[in-house]
Amino acid sequence: MNQRRLGTTDMNISVLGFGTWALGGGDWQFSWGPQDDQKSVAAIHRALDLGINWIDTAAAYGMGHSEEVVARALKGRSNRPYVFTKGGLVGDRHRIRRVLKADSLRNEIDASLKRLQVEAIDLYQIHWPTDDLEEGWRTLDEAHKAGKLRWIGVCNCDVAQLKTLQKIAPVHTVQPPYSLLQREVETDVLPFGLENNIGVIVYSPMASGLLSGAMTRERFTKLPPDDWRKTKSAWFQEPEFSRNLKLAELLKEVGKQYGRTAGEVAIAWTLRHPAVTGAIVGVRSTAQLDGIIGAADFKLSDADLVRIEGYFTSQSHAA
Repeated sequence: MNQRRLGTTDMNISVLGFGTWALGGGDWQFSWGPQDDQKSVAAIHRALDLGINWIDTAAAYGMGHSEEVVARALKGRSNRPYVFTKGGLVGDRHRIRRVLKADSLRNEIDASLKRLQVEAIDLYQIHWPTDDLEEGWRTLDEAHKAGKLRWIGVCNCDVAQLKTLQKIAPVHTVQPPYSLLQREVETDVLPFGLENNIGVIVYSPMASGLLSGAMTRERFTKLPPDDWRKTKSAWFQEPEFSRNLKLAELLKEVGKQYGRTAGEVAIAWTLRHPAVTGAIVGVRSTAQLDGIIGAADFKLSDADLVRIEGYFTSQSHAA
């Protein structure tokens, strides 16, 4: 699989990374519903066999369960991938809070090291910024210098925050949301990352599965009640839901001429941006993996890009 150097780190990462949000299982505030751990482990193994060499997880996913599943999947594996995790979200399963106080983050780092069964974490990221962002960043820098964290980064930060953090310690990576439905970072975060050689790994390139080509109205109604998309995502509420399903159909049409899925088109669209090092793809089964893996070596033509943009132009005129 194609690889790219991640900013100023020593890591060459595959353009696709394995996302584990849903692997945290059900019954927590931002759950995707129940998940079979054996299917999770099988999907991770398949991903490694196909050339994916990094896994993105977080302490908050299932309140530690996702990290435990990752450790289980990697136990005894000779081709170990890089493992990236995040901290700064604490609480119980149904009331998660953003906390970047030094003592809290130190405890989180130690807990993640234990769950992941490693002596050092390849990349540790602040999950969401808070008023304590600078304190949290100093804490990560301290753990980086102590050898617990090989590299450090942030998620969901804007350029002003990145500039502030850069004055304290180098920001090795930034992880923003980026998809056809969420492009705000094109005007600031992505150019800033490119100009400052900060590794950019984007999440939700398929808009939480909406642009995968597998989402339908029927499937949505059958999602488990604790799937966060049922109540917490505007993309899945009308009138946006209908418009987004139409976009997914267009992506299917674009992909069909190449034997690619709508999801592969959506992911390839994010990878085309010169600032993007890699895209995180959430995977719950080997079957889902087979539907997105082709994005790694797929390039959209100029005509494809114009056709996709034409959809948004037509929508704005209709509005």
